[in-house]
Amino acid sequence: MSIVNIGKGYVDFPVPGGIDLRKEIDRLRKDKNAVILAHYYQSGDLQDIADFVGDSLALAQWASRTKADILVLCGVHFMGETAKILCPDKKVLVPDLNAGCSLADSCNATDFAEFIKENPGHTVISYVNTSAAVKALTDVVVTSTNARQIVESFPVEEKIIFGPDRNLGNYINSVTGRNMKLWNGACHVHEQFSVEKIVELKKEYPDALLLAHPECKNVILTLADKIGSTAALLKFATQSEARRFIVATESGILHEMQKQNPDKIFVPAPPNDSTCACNECNFMRLNTMEKLYNCLKYEQPEITVDAEIREKAVLPIQRMLDISAKLGL
Repeated sequence: MSIVNIGKGYVDFPVPGGIDLRKEIDRLRKDKNAVILAHYYQSGDLQDIADFVGDSLALAQWASRTKADILVLCGVHFMGETAKILCPDKKVLVPDLNAGCSLADSCNATDFAEFIKENPGHTVISYVNTSAAVKALTDVVVTSTNARQIVESFPVEEKIIFGPDRNLGNYINSVTGRNMKLWNGACHVHEQFSVEKIVELKKEYPDALLLAHPECKNVILTLADKIGSTAALLKFATQSEARRFIVATESGILHEMQKQNPDKIFVPAPPNDSTCACNECNFMRLNTMEKLYNCLKYEQPEITVDAEIREKAVLPIQRMLDISAKLGL
């Protein structure tokens, strides 16, 4: 099915008034043998309607084994690319092509290739938050769930380039004793948390535990009671006997935390912007139920990946999945 009206990066057709979006999305995905994958950072309504909700590792794992004909990735662009790399024979859709990633954008493939050239003899480990072209330059991909374990799977003397997130790289260096050479990139959401406001929240709620994603700056991580990926923070909050948590990652994760723990209290860590009480990724929030409906109906926008890049990029992603499976992640 083709459509020309995606000049804005999404299907720009008005949704008929009065329709039940959830019911129609359910009908469309059944009729088209489609599955909807949503990241924890999506809005609650998109998480609730998805077939699978998870972090980047879980979404890659699900994409690699689904039998669906169409994958709809409710997340950001690199996640759709990852799904297409793993599933070249499937149609991979995203509700809005404009849903990019500041971290992925901080690492241009041409510049990264030059960085690798300037540091010969290094194994290249790239965070999943990168473009397909950067993955094609990589020896193994990691996520925040498995980064430490994959780094530790290499000999201590291994020379490693780690990109693009300097905060995650610094954290992995600190807990493994490694001295990886880091690309100087960062996520705008995790860079914006206010230390002062978090300290104030900890004073206001002395019983609260601070949960922090390793993409946060080191000064935030030093205050944290638990550091981990979104999936790890969710698991910790569910298993902990604590009743209140301050959460220093994109606030979309609070939806699933609250669903799984209705008797607990989750407080979003605020950014430096004094007008905001929580920290949202503006790219993640470009996806909406209306765009998801149009995406399924018209099967647009579709993610494509150059065949040559795909052939190179699938190897480090598959290596990540294989190592993760071996480690039980």
